[in-house]
Amino acid sequence: MSDVDFYAARMERAVLAAVEAGLAGLIISPGPDLGWLCGYRVPAVTERLTALLLAPGRKPLLVVPQLERADAQHSPGAGALEIVGWVDGEDPYTTVAGHLDPRGRYGVSDATWALHLLALQRTAPEAGFGALTEVLPMLRAVKDAHEVELLAAAGAAADATYETIVDVRFAGRREREVAADLARLLREHGHSQVDFTIVGSGPNGADPHHEAGDRVIEDGDMVVLDFGGLKDGYGSDTTRTVHVGEPTAEERTVHDLVREAQQAAFEAVRPGVACQDVDRVARQVIRRAGYGEYFIHRTGHGIGVTTHEPPYMVEGEHLPLVPGMCFSIEPGIYLPGRFGVRIEDIVVCTDSAGRRLNNTARELRVVR
Repeated sequence: MSDVDFYAARMERAVLAAVEAGLAGLIISPGPDLGWLCGYRVPAVTERLTALLLAPGRKPLLVVPQLERADAQHSPGAGALEIVGWVDGEDPYTTVAGHLDPRGRYGVSDATWALHLLALQRTAPEAGFGALTEVLPMLRAVKDAHEVELLAAAGAAADATYETIVDVRFAGRREREVAADLARLLREHGHSQVDFTIVGSGPNGADPHHEAGDRVIEDGDMVVLDFGGLKDGYGSDTTRTVHVGEPTAEERTVHDLVREAQQAAFEAVRPGVACQDVDRVARQVIRRAGYGEYFIHRTGHGIGVTTHEPPYMVEGEHLPLVPGMCFSIEPGIYLPGRFGVRIEDIVVCTDSAGRRLNNTARELRVVR
């Protein structure tokens, strides 16, 4: 299949999904949705409007600043698009609004600037607009086989990064130095973009999104390592918790409990299970052991061309798992002022169960 046919089919599926959701169409701005749908990645995101309009019964329309039209025409899916340029001084919102059903409801990509959405609302006051994550959450949630393998390759690269980082020295170094090692290793293993390198040592590990800082890692510290980014356009995200020197009995107990919860949630993955039930399984293990109040975030999030996207493994998410959904399973326990533990793998739902895309050991690793 050619690039043009590939993106044409993807946009056609998106239109069908929009119609099934009761939408008149989709309006997609620069960001992950635009590249995923039509292959166009803007050279630089500016205040000038770029918008892809998808609607039943018409060829996909891409409205771009004239000075970027040549870039759009050379994008992989350009042959499937009608491309219209606009020059400074013209009103591009009138152009977009002229192709809308005046009273239709449209899904708008989450990355759309308020500047553009408010202008469209003024130009088409009787049309309705809803965030894509709310009105069409499954748009990118189910991956095809090629996407799964790209995610598996990204996961393998993150695994290789972990296998190297555990051999470096932790004690006596600052968190940000270890974080820099993680970023370098991710790039050495093929990542084009590093999104995060969390290194939470000792009490900082009790902050799930701690930003690596100047704290010097000490012997006796538990250290949470959470890192990931994009490789060949698809995301990685994994967490392991290591210990500098021999851990205490309590530290081992907490780590083993998180590992048990992560394993239980993984074993719950199969088609038809509600996303919230994956969260419930992990949470039940931790709650029964008396640490429920210290598990303070959802169990997981989807991953694809971004490292966080639907579906979410969280209470209240009733969407059923279907084959091709890829998401994290990452329970944790965070004891304020003391330490934290998190274990995370990316998992894909198969026809019958779950398949891990991260395969490093989950036992507590002692580092120096």
